[in-house]
Amino acid sequence: MGAAVLLGCAAIALGPAAALLLLTVAAEPLLLVLLVAGAFFWLLSLLAASLLWSVWVRLSGREDAALLPLGAAGAVLLQELCRFACFKVLKKADEGLATLSEDGRSPISLRRMAYVSGLSFGIISGVFSITNILADSVGPGTVGIHGDSQYYFITSAFLTMALVLLHTFWGIIFFDACERRRAGGLGLVVGSHLLTSGLTFLNPWYEASLGPIFILTLCTGLWAFSTAGGSFRNVLKCLSCKGVSRSLRARPCSTRRCRCLRRGEGAMAPQLGTPAKAFTPTAPGEFVSVQFLGAFGV
Repeated sequence: MGAAVLLGCAAIALGPAAALLLLTVAAEPLLLVLLVAGAFFWLLSLLAASLLWSVWVRLSGREDAALLPLGAAGAVLLQELCRFACFKVLKKADEGLATLSEDGRSPISLRRMAYVSGLSFGIISGVFSITNILADSVGPGTVGIHGDSQYYFITSAFLTMALVLLHTFWGIIFFDACERRRAGGLGLVVGSHLLTSGLTFLNPWYEASLGPIFILTLCTGLWAFSTAGGSFRNVLKCLSCKGVSRSLRARPCSTRRCRCLRRGEGAMAPQLGTPAKAFTPTAPGEFVSVQFLGAFGV
């Protein structure tokens, strides 16, 4: 029974993140590098929060529940500070890649950087949040035997899933707000992060915490979808595969590797004069990645 609970909760908590990782990131090495870089910045925020908590406890001379809300707020602010540092570093890297490219453009858009950075924050945060809970779910012991809630593991899994998705959405919105210098967008991201963290203190009253967090996740997802330039029409194209199939049609190209492929949209182009039928499509992983991200205008 313990193994079934572990596998089920792990699939709920990290399943959507694993699907996004495999479908949209795993096929492109550059995106994998960005994924690792984003995880590194989140780990920096975790280290800073741990040091802050240790100093706080030593100076106050006590360690009780009254300090937890302040510690959580400090951890949230440090995460957003590291997200901003991640934006600055990736922005510099993007400018460097643009100078090295043949056409003077970066091989990856800022929106995709924002998506991968947010996903990396969500994955590493989710893994740290759910690991100890999954270890306890194996047993020995029975949840709720002393009158506690029997839904501790399942609600923790759904909460972790929501936080992973929220970090992904926050990354898209945060990077766009930084690029356009919109303080309101930054404030809403930080505020919603603080609100989500605060709602978790209502546990084990799960109806009051899990419901509002999922509503916030839905609203933030729609906001990120709009920020990334997504539209209902693009979603229909993604589902029907029409939008990507058009970009993979053979057409003459003046370079060995057509420019549209650098943006993740095209196909490998042969030398001039080669018949159009010699064109080869992108790898299956790249095709799925382009199809999925195309719905979001990324």
